[in-house]
Amino acid sequence: MGRTMSRDGSERDGTDDWEEEVAEWDEEVSEWEEGDGATADGDDHVDDDPDLDPDSADRVPKVVSAGHINWDVTIHVEQLPEPDGETRIDLLEQSGGGSAANVAVGLVGLGGQSVVYGSVGGDESGALALRELASAGVDPGQVLVDADAPTSVKYAIVDGSGELLMLANDGANESFTAAELDRDTLAAADHLHLTGQQPGTAAALATAAAEAGTTRSFDPGRRLGDREFEAALHATDLLFLNAPEADALADSTDIDPWEPDDRVVAIKLGEEGATIRTPHGDVSHPGFDIDAVDTVGAGDAFAAGFLGAALRDPDITGDGFSHDPRDYQVPLLVGNACGAIATETVTARADLSWDRVRSMMGESPESDLLIEVRV
Repeated sequence: MGRTMSRDGSERDGTDDWEEEVAEWDEEVSEWEEGDGATADGDDHVDDDPDLDPDSADRVPKVVSAGHINWDVTIHVEQLPEPDGETRIDLLEQSGGGSAANVAVGLVGLGGQSVVYGSVGGDESGALALRELASAGVDPGQVLVDADAPTSVKYAIVDGSGELLMLANDGANESFTAAELDRDTLAAADHLHLTGQQPGTAAALATAAAEAGTTRSFDPGRRLGDREFEAALHATDLLFLNAPEADALADSTDIDPWEPDDRVVAIKLGEEGATIRTPHGDVSHPGFDIDAVDTVGAGDAFAAGFLGAALRDPDITGDGFSHDPRDYQVPLLVGNACGAIATETVTARADLSWDRVRSMMGESPESDLLIEVRV
Protein backbone atom coordinates (compact mmCIF):
# COMPACT_ATOMS: atom_id res chain seq x y z
CA MET A 1 0.00 0.00 0.00
CA GLY A 2 3.02 2.29 0.12
CA ARG A 3 4.33 4.47 2.90
CA THR A 4 2.60 4.60 6.25
CA MET A 5 3.58 8.20 6.78
CA SER A 6 1.31 11.13 6.07
CA ARG A 7 2.56 13.89 3.79
CA ASP A 8 3.34 16.06 6.82
CA GLY A 9 5.64 13.35 8.22
CA SER A 10 3.32 12.07 10.98
CA GLU A 11 2.99 8.33 11.40
CA ARG A 12 -0.14 6.40 10.46
CA ASP A 13 -0.96 2.73 10.84
CA GLY A 14 -1.69 1.76 7.21
CA THR A 15 -5.06 0.23 6.32
CA ASP A 16 -7.13 2.00 8.99
CA ASP A 17 -6.02 5.38 7.71
CA TRP A 18 -6.31 4.64 4.01
CA GLU A 19 -9.40 6.82 3.52
CA GLU A 20 -7.64 9.72 5.25
CA GLU A 21 -4.59 9.27 3.02
CA VAL A 22 -6.75 9.23 -0.11
CA ALA A 23 -8.44 12.42 1.08
CA GLU A 24 -5.03 14.04 1.52
CA TRP A 25 -4.08 13.02 -2.00
CA ASP A 26 -7.32 14.48 -3.39
CA GLU A 27 -6.61 17.75 -1.59
CA GLU A 28 -3.04 17.85 -2.93
CA VAL A 29 -4.20 17.14 -6.48
CA SER A 30 -6.61 20.09 -6.25
CA GLU A 31 -3.81 22.31 -4.98
CA TRP A 32 -1.50 21.22 -7.81
CA GLU A 33 -4.18 21.93 -10.43
CA GLU A 34 -4.96 25.35 -8.96
CA GLY A 35 -1.42 26.42 -8.04
CA ASP A 36 1.60 27.58 -9.96
CA GLY A 37 3.20 24.15 -9.80
CA ALA A 38 0.92 22.58 -12.42
CA THR A 39 1.27 22.83 -16.19
CA ALA A 40 -1.55 23.51 -18.59
CA ASP A 41 -1.99 19.75 -18.93
CA GLY A 42 -2.41 19.32 -15.18
CA ASP A 43 1.07 17.86 -14.74
CA ASP A 44 2.81 18.28 -11.39
CA HIS A 45 5.67 20.71 -10.84
CA VAL A 46 8.98 19.36 -12.11
CA ASP A 47 12.18 19.89 -10.15
CA ASP A 48 14.37 21.80 -12.62
CA ASP A 49 17.43 21.49 -10.38
CA PRO A 50 17.57 17.88 -9.17
CA ASP A 51 19.99 17.06 -6.35
CA LEU A 52 22.62 14.69 -7.71
CA ASP A 53 25.12 14.99 -4.89
CA PRO A 54 25.64 11.49 -3.43
CA ASP A 55 27.87 12.93 -0.70
CA SER A 56 24.80 14.50 0.90
CA ALA A 57 22.89 11.21 1.03
CA ASP A 58 21.59 10.05 4.39
CA ARG A 59 22.83 6.51 3.88
CA VAL A 60 24.92 4.25 1.67
CA PRO A 61 22.69 1.43 0.46
CA LYS A 62 23.71 -2.21 0.85
CA VAL A 63 22.13 -4.44 -1.77
CA VAL A 64 22.07 -8.20 -2.30
CA SER A 65 21.80 -8.82 -6.05
CA ALA A 66 20.66 -12.38 -6.79
CA GLY A 67 20.56 -14.11 -10.17
CA HIS A 68 22.79 -14.86 -13.14
CA ILE A 69 26.57 -14.54 -13.12
CA ASN A 70 28.03 -15.16 -16.59
CA TRP A 71 31.19 -14.76 -18.56
CA ASP A 72 30.45 -12.66 -21.65
CA VAL A 73 32.05 -12.67 -25.08
CA THR A 74 30.97 -9.63 -27.10
CA ILE A 75 31.64 -9.71 -30.84
CA HIS A 76 31.12 -6.71 -33.12
CA VAL A 77 30.71 -7.23 -36.86
CA GLU A 78 29.70 -4.97 -39.71
CA GLN A 79 26.83 -7.26 -40.71
CA LEU A 80 25.36 -10.47 -39.31
CA PRO A 81 26.06 -13.34 -41.75
CA GLU A 82 23.38 -15.16 -43.72
CA PRO A 83 22.98 -18.93 -43.16
CA ASP A 84 26.16 -20.67 -44.36
CA GLY A 85 27.77 -17.24 -44.57
CA GLU A 86 30.83 -15.73 -42.99
CA THR A 87 31.73 -12.27 -41.73
CA ARG A 88 34.80 -10.55 -40.32
CA ILE A 89 35.05 -9.78 -36.60
CA ASP A 90 35.78 -6.09 -36.07
CA LEU A 91 36.08 -6.24 -32.28
CA LEU A 92 36.02 -9.01 -29.67
CA GLU A 93 35.83 -8.27 -25.94
CA GLN A 94 35.51 -10.62 -22.96
CA SER A 95 34.20 -9.55 -19.56
CA GLY A 96 32.06 -10.57 -16.64
CA GLY A 97 28.33 -10.48 -17.25
CA GLY A 98 24.96 -11.66 -16.05
CA SER A 99 22.20 -9.36 -14.85
CA ALA A 100 22.75 -9.86 -11.12
CA ALA A 101 26.48 -9.29 -11.44
CA ASN A 102 26.04 -6.26 -13.73
CA VAL A 103 23.69 -4.52 -11.30
CA ALA A 104 25.97 -5.32 -8.35
CA VAL A 105 28.99 -3.77 -10.09
CA GLY A 106 26.97 -0.74 -11.18
CA LEU A 107 25.78 -0.08 -7.63
CA VAL A 108 29.35 -0.16 -6.31
CA GLY A 109 30.38 2.32 -9.02
CA LEU A 110 27.68 4.64 -7.68
CA GLY A 111 28.99 4.37 -4.14
CA GLY A 112 26.81 1.54 -2.84
CA GLN A 113 27.70 -1.76 -1.21
CA SER A 114 26.92 -4.95 -3.12
CA VAL A 115 26.77 -8.62 -2.29
CA VAL A 116 26.17 -10.83 -5.34
CA TYR A 117 24.40 -14.16 -4.95
CA GLY A 118 24.34 -16.76 -7.70
CA SER A 119 26.42 -19.63 -9.01
CA VAL A 120 29.31 -20.31 -11.38
CA GLY A 121 31.09 -23.45 -12.53
CA GLY A 122 34.37 -24.69 -11.19
CA ASP A 123 36.23 -23.69 -14.34
CA GLU A 124 38.43 -20.88 -15.61
CA SER A 125 35.48 -18.77 -16.76
CA GLY A 126 33.96 -18.97 -13.29
CA ALA A 127 37.25 -17.99 -11.66
CA LEU A 128 37.56 -15.03 -14.04
CA ALA A 129 34.00 -13.90 -13.31
CA LEU A 130 34.54 -14.02 -9.53
CA ARG A 131 37.91 -12.29 -9.77
CA GLU A 132 36.42 -9.46 -11.82
CA LEU A 133 33.56 -9.01 -9.33
CA ALA A 134 35.97 -8.81 -6.41
CA SER A 135 38.18 -6.34 -8.31
CA ALA A 136 35.12 -4.13 -8.85
CA GLY A 137 34.44 -4.02 -5.12
CA VAL A 138 31.54 -6.50 -5.07
CA ASP A 139 31.40 -9.10 -2.29
CA PRO A 140 31.27 -12.53 -4.07
CA GLY A 141 31.51 -14.52 -0.84
CA GLN A 142 27.98 -15.90 -1.16
CA VAL A 143 28.45 -17.26 -4.70
CA LEU A 144 27.99 -21.03 -5.07
CA VAL A 145 30.66 -22.83 -7.12
CA ASP A 146 29.18 -25.87 -8.88
CA ALA A 147 32.11 -28.10 -9.74
CA ASP A 148 29.94 -30.37 -11.91
CA ALA A 149 28.72 -27.72 -14.36
CA PRO A 150 30.39 -25.16 -16.63
CA THR A 151 30.07 -21.45 -16.04
CA SER A 152 27.42 -19.93 -18.29
CA VAL A 153 29.09 -18.19 -21.23
CA LYS A 154 27.03 -15.75 -23.29
CA TYR A 155 28.03 -14.68 -26.80
CA ALA A 156 26.60 -11.36 -27.93
CA ILE A 157 27.05 -10.60 -31.64
CA VAL A 158 26.31 -6.98 -32.54
CA ASP A 159 26.21 -5.62 -36.10
CA GLY A 160 26.92 -2.10 -37.35
CA SER A 161 23.29 -1.00 -36.95
CA GLY A 162 23.02 -2.29 -33.38
CA GLU A 163 21.09 -5.46 -34.25
CA LEU A 164 21.84 -8.17 -31.73
CA LEU A 165 22.21 -11.95 -31.82
CA MET A 166 22.60 -13.80 -28.51
CA LEU A 167 24.01 -17.29 -27.98
CA ALA A 168 24.18 -18.79 -24.49
CA ASN A 169 24.37 -21.96 -22.46
CA ASP A 170 22.64 -22.18 -19.08
CA GLY A 171 25.61 -23.88 -17.44
CA ALA A 172 25.77 -23.37 -13.68
CA ASN A 173 24.05 -20.00 -13.49
CA GLU A 174 20.91 -21.45 -11.87
CA SER A 175 22.53 -24.08 -9.65
CA PHE A 176 21.97 -21.91 -6.57
CA THR A 177 18.83 -22.07 -4.43
CA ALA A 178 17.47 -19.85 -1.68
CA ALA A 179 18.75 -22.26 0.97
CA GLU A 180 22.45 -21.43 0.41
CA LEU A 181 22.14 -17.69 1.04
CA ASP A 182 23.25 -16.71 4.55
CA ARG A 183 20.20 -15.21 6.26
CA ASP A 184 22.33 -12.79 8.30
CA THR A 185 23.64 -11.35 5.01
CA LEU A 186 20.10 -10.85 3.79
CA ALA A 187 18.91 -9.33 7.07
CA ALA A 188 21.84 -6.88 7.06
CA ALA A 189 20.97 -5.61 3.57
CA ASP A 190 18.79 -2.60 2.78
CA HIS A 191 17.48 -4.17 -0.40
CA LEU A 192 17.25 -7.42 -2.37
CA HIS A 193 17.38 -7.17 -6.17
CA LEU A 194 16.32 -10.29 -8.08
CA THR A 195 17.10 -11.03 -11.72
CA GLY A 196 16.44 -14.09 -13.91
CA GLN A 197 16.60 -17.40 -12.00
CA GLN A 198 14.47 -20.41 -11.08
CA PRO A 199 10.96 -19.18 -10.15
CA GLY A 200 10.93 -21.10 -6.87
CA THR A 201 14.28 -19.62 -5.86
CA ALA A 202 13.11 -16.09 -6.64
CA ALA A 203 9.90 -16.54 -4.66
CA ALA A 204 11.73 -18.02 -1.65
CA LEU A 205 14.35 -15.25 -1.61
CA ALA A 206 11.69 -12.53 -1.89
CA THR A 207 9.69 -14.11 0.94
CA ALA A 208 12.76 -14.34 3.17
CA ALA A 209 13.63 -10.71 2.45
CA ALA A 210 10.08 -9.60 3.29
CA GLU A 211 10.29 -11.45 6.61
CA ALA A 212 13.58 -9.66 7.33
CA GLY A 213 12.02 -6.27 6.54
CA THR A 214 14.18 -5.81 3.43
CA THR A 215 12.70 -4.11 0.35
CA ARG A 216 12.62 -6.17 -2.86
CA SER A 217 12.87 -5.52 -6.60
CA PHE A 218 12.67 -7.96 -9.50
CA ASP A 219 13.82 -7.76 -13.12
CA PRO A 220 12.67 -11.12 -14.56
CA GLY A 221 14.11 -10.50 -18.03
CA ARG A 222 13.19 -11.83 -21.44
CA ARG A 223 12.12 -15.28 -20.16
CA LEU A 224 9.22 -13.77 -18.23
CA GLY A 225 6.62 -15.36 -20.49
CA ASP A 226 8.17 -18.84 -20.24
CA ARG A 227 8.40 -19.16 -16.47
CA GLU A 228 5.96 -19.20 -13.55
CA PHE A 229 7.20 -16.06 -11.80
CA GLU A 230 3.84 -14.96 -10.40
CA ALA A 231 4.67 -15.76 -6.75
CA ALA A 232 7.95 -13.83 -6.93
CA LEU A 233 6.27 -10.93 -8.72
CA HIS A 234 3.64 -10.61 -6.02
CA ALA A 235 6.33 -10.71 -3.30
CA THR A 236 8.28 -7.71 -4.62
CA ASP A 237 7.81 -3.96 -4.13
CA LEU A 238 9.39 -2.77 -7.38
CA LEU A 239 9.43 -4.34 -10.84
CA PHE A 240 11.76 -3.57 -13.74
CA LEU A 241 10.33 -4.46 -17.15
CA ASN A 242 10.60 -3.39 -20.77
CA ALA A 243 7.45 -2.53 -22.72
CA PRO A 244 6.87 -5.97 -24.33
CA GLU A 245 7.40 -7.64 -20.94
CA ALA A 246 4.92 -5.23 -19.34
CA ASP A 247 2.32 -6.05 -22.00
CA ALA A 248 2.91 -9.79 -21.60
CA LEU A 249 2.56 -9.55 -17.83
CA ALA A 250 -0.69 -7.59 -18.11
CA ASP A 251 -2.09 -10.21 -20.50
CA SER A 252 -1.10 -13.28 -18.50
CA THR A 253 -1.48 -12.30 -14.81
CA ASP A 254 -3.58 -10.11 -12.54
CA ILE A 255 -0.74 -7.55 -12.39
CA ASP A 256 -1.14 -4.55 -14.70
CA PRO A 257 2.30 -2.89 -14.85
CA TRP A 258 0.91 0.12 -16.69
CA GLU A 259 -1.67 0.82 -13.97
CA PRO A 260 -0.31 -0.85 -10.81
CA ASP A 261 -2.47 -0.84 -7.69
CA ASP A 262 0.01 -1.97 -5.02
CA ARG A 263 3.61 -1.55 -6.25
CA VAL A 264 6.01 0.59 -8.27
CA VAL A 265 6.92 -0.46 -11.81
CA ALA A 266 9.83 0.92 -13.84
CA ILE A 267 9.15 0.33 -17.55
CA LYS A 268 12.13 0.75 -19.87
CA LEU A 269 11.19 2.17 -23.29
CA GLY A 270 14.49 1.89 -25.17
CA GLU A 271 15.24 5.01 -27.21
CA GLU A 272 12.18 6.67 -25.67
CA GLY A 273 13.56 6.60 -22.13
CA ALA A 274 11.48 5.14 -19.31
CA THR A 275 8.35 5.62 -17.24
CA ILE A 276 7.81 4.93 -13.54
CA ARG A 277 4.28 3.76 -12.77
CA THR A 278 2.81 3.96 -9.26
CA PRO A 279 -0.70 3.56 -7.79
CA HIS A 280 -0.88 7.36 -7.48
CA GLY A 281 0.40 8.37 -10.92
CA ASP A 282 3.49 8.17 -13.07
CA VAL A 283 6.61 10.05 -14.05
CA SER A 284 8.29 9.77 -17.45
CA HIS A 285 11.48 10.97 -19.14
CA PRO A 286 12.39 10.55 -22.84
CA GLY A 287 16.01 9.56 -22.27
CA PHE A 288 19.16 11.01 -23.79
CA ASP A 289 20.04 11.55 -27.44
CA ILE A 290 23.13 9.39 -28.01
CA ASP A 291 24.66 7.18 -30.68
CA ALA A 292 24.25 3.67 -29.31
CA VAL A 293 27.16 1.27 -29.76
CA ASP A 294 25.86 -1.77 -27.87
CA THR A 295 22.54 -2.02 -26.00
CA VAL A 296 23.48 -5.22 -24.13
CA GLY A 297 23.35 -4.52 -20.39
CA ALA A 298 21.53 -1.18 -20.72
CA GLY A 299 18.60 -2.47 -18.67
CA ASP A 300 20.94 -3.62 -15.90
CA ALA A 301 22.63 -0.22 -15.87
CA PHE A 302 19.22 1.48 -15.66
CA ALA A 303 18.30 -0.68 -12.65
CA ALA A 304 21.63 0.06 -10.94
CA GLY A 305 21.20 3.81 -11.48
CA PHE A 306 17.59 3.85 -10.36
CA LEU A 307 18.29 1.82 -7.22
CA GLY A 308 21.53 3.71 -6.53
CA ALA A 309 19.58 6.97 -6.34
CA ALA A 310 16.31 5.75 -4.80
CA LEU A 311 17.84 3.72 -1.97
CA ARG A 312 19.81 6.75 -0.74
CA ASP A 313 16.64 8.69 -0.06
CA PRO A 314 14.73 7.67 3.10
CA ASP A 315 11.69 9.57 1.84
CA ILE A 316 11.47 7.02 -0.98
CA THR A 317 12.33 3.77 0.79
CA GLY A 318 12.10 4.57 4.49
CA ASP A 319 9.00 2.42 4.85
CA GLY A 320 8.69 0.52 1.60
CA PHE A 321 8.79 2.17 -1.80
CA SER A 322 6.89 5.44 -1.98
CA HIS A 323 3.82 5.57 -4.19
CA ASP A 324 4.27 9.30 -4.86
CA PRO A 325 5.43 9.63 -8.49
CA ARG A 326 7.13 12.96 -7.73
CA ASP A 327 9.68 11.13 -5.58
CA TYR A 328 11.10 9.32 -8.61
CA GLN A 329 12.27 12.25 -10.74
CA VAL A 330 15.93 11.93 -9.73
CA PRO A 331 16.05 8.07 -9.75
CA LEU A 332 14.48 8.14 -13.22
CA LEU A 333 17.02 10.67 -14.52
CA VAL A 334 19.91 8.69 -13.04
CA GLY A 335 18.55 5.40 -14.39
CA ASN A 336 18.19 6.81 -17.90
CA ALA A 337 21.66 8.36 -17.73
CA CYS A 338 23.19 5.03 -16.66
CA GLY A 339 21.31 3.18 -19.41
CA ALA A 340 22.65 5.68 -21.94
CA ILE A 341 26.19 5.20 -20.62
CA ALA A 342 25.80 1.45 -21.08
CA THR A 343 24.76 1.83 -24.72
CA GLU A 344 28.01 3.69 -25.35
CA THR A 345 29.96 0.76 -23.87
CA VAL A 346 31.11 -2.19 -25.98
CA THR A 347 30.41 -4.84 -23.31
CA ALA A 348 27.39 -5.47 -21.08
CA ARG A 349 29.33 -4.31 -18.01
CA ALA A 350 29.19 -0.51 -17.94
CA ASP A 351 31.62 1.54 -15.84
CA LEU A 352 29.17 3.66 -13.86
CA SER A 353 30.08 6.62 -11.66
CA TRP A 354 28.44 9.81 -10.47
CA ASP A 355 30.88 11.81 -12.58
CA ARG A 356 29.75 9.97 -15.70
CA VAL A 357 26.10 10.41 -14.73
CA ARG A 358 26.58 14.17 -14.36
CA SER A 359 28.48 14.29 -17.64
CA MET A 360 25.66 12.50 -19.46
CA MET A 361 23.11 14.92 -18.06
CA GLY A 362 25.35 17.82 -18.99
CA GLU A 363 25.05 16.80 -22.62
CA SER A 364 21.29 17.28 -22.31
CA PRO A 365 20.75 20.28 -19.99
CA GLU A 366 17.06 20.37 -20.81
CA SER A 367 16.59 16.80 -19.59
CA ASP A 368 15.06 17.77 -16.26
CA LEU A 369 12.50 19.97 -18.00
CA LEU A 370 11.32 17.06 -20.13
CA ILE A 371 10.12 15.04 -17.16
CA GLU A 372 6.36 14.57 -17.18
CA VAL A 373 4.55 13.83 -13.94
CA ARG A 374 0.90 12.76 -13.97
CA VAL A 375 -1.33 12.14 -10.96
